[in-house]
Amino acid sequence: MIHSLDSPTDIHHVSVPDATRLLEADAEHGLSVEEVATRQRKFGPNRMATRRGTPGWKRFLKQFTEPLIYVLMAAATITAVLGEYMDAGIIFGVVVINAIIGFIQESKAEGALEALMSMVTTEATVRRGGERQRVPSTELVPGDVVMLEAGDRVPADLRLFQVKGLQVDESALTGESEPVSKHPDAVAQDAVLGDRRSNAFTGTLVTAGRGEGLVWAIADKTESGRIATLIGEATELSTPLTRKIAQFSRLVLWVILALGVATFAIGVARGKEPVEMFMAAAALAVGVIPEGLPAAVTVVLAIGVTRMAKRHAIIRKLPAVETLGSTTVICSDKTGTLTENAMTVQEIFAGDKSYAVAGTGYGAEGDIRLDGKVVTADSSTALTECLEAGLLCNDSKISEENGAFQVQGDPTEAALIAASRKGGLLDADLHRIHPRLDSIPFESEHQFMATLHEGGHVSPHIIYKKGALERMLERCTTALQMDGKTVEIDKSRIILAAEQMASRGLRVLAFSRGPAEEGHDVIEHEDVAGGLTFLGLQGMMDPPRAEAIASVAKCQSAGITVKMITGDHAKTAQAIAQKIGITGSTNEVPPVTGRELEQVSDADLPALADRAAVFARVAPEQKLRLVRALQARGHIVAMTGDGVNDAPALKQADIGIAMGITGTDVAKGAADMVLTDDNFATIEAAVEEGRGVFDNLTKFIVWTLPTSCGQALILLSSIILGFTLPALPVQLLWVHLTTAVFLGIMLVFEPKEDDLMQRKPRDPKLPILTSALIVRTGLVSVVMLAGALWLFFFELHSEGHSVAMARTTVINVVVIVEIGYLFNCRSLRRSVLSIGIFKNRPAIAGAIAMVGVQLFFTYSPLMHSAFHTAAIDAGAWMRIAAVAALSFTVVEVEKWLRRRFGEAGKQT
Repeated sequence: MIHSLDSPTDIHHVSVPDATRLLEADAEHGLSVEEVATRQRKFGPNRMATRRGTPGWKRFLKQFTEPLIYVLMAAATITAVLGEYMDAGIIFGVVVINAIIGFIQESKAEGALEALMSMVTTEATVRRGGERQRVPSTELVPGDVVMLEAGDRVPADLRLFQVKGLQVDESALTGESEPVSKHPDAVAQDAVLGDRRSNAFTGTLVTAGRGEGLVWAIADKTESGRIATLIGEATELSTPLTRKIAQFSRLVLWVILALGVATFAIGVARGKEPVEMFMAAAALAVGVIPEGLPAAVTVVLAIGVTRMAKRHAIIRKLPAVETLGSTTVICSDKTGTLTENAMTVQEIFAGDKSYAVAGTGYGAEGDIRLDGKVVTADSSTALTECLEAGLLCNDSKISEENGAFQVQGDPTEAALIAASRKGGLLDADLHRIHPRLDSIPFESEHQFMATLHEGGHVSPHIIYKKGALERMLERCTTALQMDGKTVEIDKSRIILAAEQMASRGLRVLAFSRGPAEEGHDVIEHEDVAGGLTFLGLQGMMDPPRAEAIASVAKCQSAGITVKMITGDHAKTAQAIAQKIGITGSTNEVPPVTGRELEQVSDADLPALADRAAVFARVAPEQKLRLVRALQARGHIVAMTGDGVNDAPALKQADIGIAMGITGTDVAKGAADMVLTDDNFATIEAAVEEGRGVFDNLTKFIVWTLPTSCGQALILLSSIILGFTLPALPVQLLWVHLTTAVFLGIMLVFEPKEDDLMQRKPRDPKLPILTSALIVRTGLVSVVMLAGALWLFFFELHSEGHSVAMARTTVINVVVIVEIGYLFNCRSLRRSVLSIGIFKNRPAIAGAIAMVGVQLFFTYSPLMHSAFHTAAIDAGAWMRIAAVAALSFTVVEVEKWLRRRFGEAGKQT
């Protein structure tokens, strides 16, 4: 059954009869129900196969491939060899929990993306068994007869056999910005994809006319499926965060090795036993490792993913969250992202008067105003007929489903219907009074559409015509005035009004009418070739989203450049860019067109890409050049896209952003983030979340380092100077693990600081720890070391307490200093008092829990036995509190000094 072709693309050069024979189809009646069922069993559903990604077990093992994880596993192994099985178990537990969290989050993101893709299911109109019916596109089979109308999305690859003015927007597949006129004739076998006029391809949009075709490829056999297969899985992420964490982990690794070697060498040089020094060095290394860091990284990213999901952004891989926070340039599409994706009539010129139209979207909300006063259609005959022409000379429909307006057909025509409703005209009434008899569909070579109706104003039948102004004026001899009289047309006045509309970025359509005799039920081209009456102009645009205007302003205040890259005309793009605030009213660099980009060399493009803010009539492959050019200037680039051919640019960008509503499955598969609402405001929100992620992660690292450094210094100083250890390695490991659980991890819940989007983007070349933060880490480590040694010797010699009591005091001073420092780190730049003490309730709860744990550690006989500790008195607690207060004050003063002398804002 069904003769196989040489390849899936061979059918475009096959005649309609041969194609029908090859597919064993019936163009007139369609397939029978039984035949459809048989073919569904053979060919399966018309749905893209889920790309085989990395198996789950490999994704789980991949969670263990970070350098710091290697160090932790080595430390756990050494600890186990030393006989400290509980400590080894705890470290292994941290590693495994971190891996599980990362694996679950990535799996949830992939599942959310698959769910989103499964929601985007279209319906198709088919002829089966001689009857017209609507079926889900997933049920189509090769040989099905599919009927297309304006506004339909092509549900499978079709071999067209009947068309009437059929035009298809194939930009998602081929990058062609203009709709392509189709015909049923076979084309050359070597014709490129964009020249296969006899085919219609999956996912492309019918913009005008109608047609019928035979399904010849479904699912992965379609052109979109073939390209999706070639693109495959998205490339592995190498983000600013992963690079910085890797650098930091390598630094920690070398520091650990250096400290271990130094400890061993110094101890042996002082006459200690090598085996004893090896165990001491291993214990010191274990104590220095910030084992809470991997878990903190994963948790903070997971929190970012969850927050972004609530704000309509699906993150496919955890590190992509932070990449957004480092973004310096956002390259955004125009339609639907920065704009409403709802063409809206904004101005009407009729009867030599200019009317303003308020309201956006396809509903009737809004009105028509003349000189600021609301008017209705019946206030002017010219306005009435201009609106009627737009409503009747129209193949589209607007329906309301669940409170949302759905367009069936061309958005431009839908805008005309909405404008007529705002003028008080009702679709059903007009179509009943003036039923359509015949039409001439829009064709690119003629640039107009015409319809013939009953019940004309000036004759038994009437013809309405809409199209390009230049073609319309050639055929009009008179113009309609406000009172309904016709006068000789003043073409210069009309051209001036159209130019003024176009200068404001509006797309202008002209409308006219002509008489037709009763009994003349067919319309031909000669019927609209001349002698027409000009009715008016309607100027429309896809208006900018109100939230996009605010979001662009926030991005710019955050030092992020927003660039518009669109396939639309330069003048329209410039007008929208000015309304949104991407450019000023006098932009120094005019919009750069795709044709101009072709003339720019790769060497000169980076400078131009950096300067220009608007790129118009850009083909998808040119987006890839622009991304590379901006990256060559050192930018972290976020790029939006929705088409199949956008996938290379989405992969090349540091953060690829696909549209969840209008985007193709291939674009979503190549992207790092998917917008479920196709809204630029979501990108800005995601950038803010990304900055918050990096901010909180930096806070955790800045907090955790003094723990490692301070403890290392305490052990190292005793070995170098040869006195009794102020704290045992097992005691310091207790501090390390408990503070990471109860204190440090609480910083990942820190609310975003108010000025997050007023800061400039972080320099991608800067490490996580800047010199200012290293100095702060050193200050706290030194205070911790000094306080610990002072209290150790004070308890031993001044108070006469036992070594166990002195060591317990040291452990508690380390913990209490870290509690105070936790609140210091809630903001790296501002005083903790200025950001609100109680805003991070988990931090308060963690601090209280940590105090409780330490009281148990200090006074429980079980802990005394396990950790060689002893109870301490109230005086010791007062001295501990004094050291912690000193540490807290030192950090707050250091912050104040940096703010005072203007250094606080330098990437801290």
